[in-house]
Order: sequence, then C-alpha cells, then structure tokens
Amino acid sequence: MNKKTLLKRTGFVFLIPLAFLQCKRELSSPSAQQSNKQQWINDYFKELSSSNYTNIYAVSWWHENFDGSFLTINSSEAALQQYQTEVGNSLFAEQCSFVNGKLTFQAGKIYHAAFPNFGGTEDQVLDNNITNFEVLAKRKIAWAYFSNNWVHGIVFPQREVDIIKNAGKVPFIRMMPRSRFEANKPDPQWHLIDIIHGQFDTSLKDWARAAKNCGTNLLVEFGAEVNCSCFPWNGSYNGGGMLNGYGDPNYPDGPEIYRDAFRHIIDLFKQEQVTNITWFFHVDASGSPNEWWNEARYYYPGDNYIDWIGVSTYGPQKKTDSYTRPKDLLDGAYRMLQSVSANKPYAVVELGVTEW
Repeated sequence: MNKKTLLKRTGFVFLIPLAFLQCKRELSSPSAQQSNKQQWINDYFKELSSSNYTNIYAVSWWHENFDGSFLTINSSEAALQQYQTEVGNSLFAEQCSFVNGKLTFQAGKIYHAAFPNFGGTEDQVLDNNITNFEVLAKRKIAWAYFSNNWVHGIVFPQREVDIIKNAGKVPFIRMMPRSRFEANKPDPQWHLIDIIHGQFDTSLKDWARAAKNCGTNLLVEFGAEVNCSCFPWNGSYNGGGMLNGYGDPNYPDGPEIYRDAFRHIIDLFKQEQVTNITWFFHVDASGSPNEWWNEARYYYPGDNYIDWIGVSTYGPQKKTDSYTRPKDLLDGAYRMLQSVSANKPYAVVELGVTEW
C-alpha cells in the first residue's frame, strides 16, 4: 500500500504510510469464494468458538477506519448487528482475571477486548471512545489496546493508563520503539542492539518503576507484529538471516537481536521487582518477508519471559484485497502460535475486516 496520511501532532508533522499504521496487509491466499463483512464476521466467530483453537482465550477488534478501510464494527448496520450477535454469546468475558499480577485465562471463555478508535498514531486515548465502542457492541471490553510510541522518548503513558483504569478496563500497552512513522525502513533513533547494550537502561527502569506504581495490572508487549517488515524492529533491519554478525552462529541475527532486546527489557523489569505486568509476544498471521529466518518462532524470547502469545488475524482491508476464509486464516495463525510455544495461552490481539 502506498497511500499516506498526513498527521499533525504537538508541533510535529508525520507522513504516515498506511501500511505502517497497522501493517494491515493483503492476505496471500486468494479464493473464488466471496463474502461480505457480515458473513465474514459470522464465519470467523463460528470458527473461533469451535473446538479447533482451544488455547485462544481472547479476541480484540481493531475498531478504526483509516483511508476508507471500514474496519469499524459499525461500518454498516448489517456488520454491526452481526458483531453484536457474536460477542453477545456468553462465551465472551468482559473482565480480566489476575493471579499474582498475571493475566490468567478462564476455561471455556474468551476475553472480549478492543482497540477502540484511539487514532492513527494509536495513542489518542479517550474514555468516550471506550464507552462509544461498548455502546455499539452492546458488550463491555476487558482491555483497551493502545500504543506507547517512543517519538518523544521512553516515557510511561501515565495519562492513558489512568483513563483506561478509571473506565474500569485493563490497559494493554504496545511499547513501540519508533521515533517516526515510516514503513519498511530502520528507525533512525531506536536500535535494538543499543537496548541490548544498555544504552537506554535509565529510561527503561524509570518506565518500569512508573508501571510498578501505576495502581493497576498491565498487559504489555514490545514491538508489535515483529515478523512484519513494515516495522523497524523486524529482522530485515537487524541482520536478517546473517549468522556471523551477532550472538549464536547457528541462529539468524535479525530475530536473535529482537529476542535479546525483549529479554533485556524484561530482565530490567525483574530487577525493579515489577510484578503487575503480563508480558505478551505479538506476531502477524501472514508476516513478511517470506524468508526462512523470519519465522515467528525465531523471535520468541522464551517461555521463561513471556506469559501470553498474541497474533493479528485480519481479513480483507479494502475491496481489492484477496479473500481468505476465516477457517484458513485461523488455521494458519494457530499453527504459527503452536510453533512459537505450545505451553502458553493465546490471544487474537488484532482483528478486523472491511466492507465489500
């Protein structure tokens, strides 16, 4: 996608490539079968509630329209009614459960959550947006998902956390090491290798202490959809499939550097005795580039570091996108999750589809 959205924010002007905003890609498995959004939602939730994906315990809709993408649940009356019907099922839970500060899954339940239209930069958190989504869905959300962009440095998003906490939801924070919104290139400021070498330890420890004292349990991920080359933390910009530039000579450098940067962050948080964070590892169901070293499992920090594994499963996001059946999409995503770890609960942390 080569469309761009011009955003003005706190004195800065960002040219944001549409693909970078959410890495919302065309799906890769065309099919003769066609459907509309209402039917796609029906088919997706039918699959999700089947016995085929027993370790998926959460689903989060990406409620936003950008450049005519029509991802919102109310893009049409038919789509809205279908979504209301699906999440109205008692299978979907509206409140998170925690044990010792960690999110636990509820057997036989799926948490219902959302990115409730927090803007193109994904950090414009407003309580009205949470309320508006719940009114539309006729169902409450367990968590609200937003980005902590490092445009102005590594700073804990206290205001956003307070808004979500005061709305009675759990804040889900995407730590996004980007200083600008440009797709398919490395970031000029935030380099994963510098995280590993401790260059940002002071700011990361400040973030950790603020999180520890924020007054609520948090869900946190680092570097969303890491297996997508639209983001600068993808292995493409950190050594790719090279074997001799960093670390283990039998391990691809690009994923290994991301893995070790994420581990370093979590180790710092452990040193600060932060016990109210559930750590998510987040991949995309399709991913790019299609290279051996870009498999999701290579990026994984390990079961000793990660609590939940998340995945993005988008349907078509514009009318010209190829169509993939929800069953095929979920089957592929589930295989990917299992290749990462068979020992962790899974969550669909991003889900959306357009009208067509």
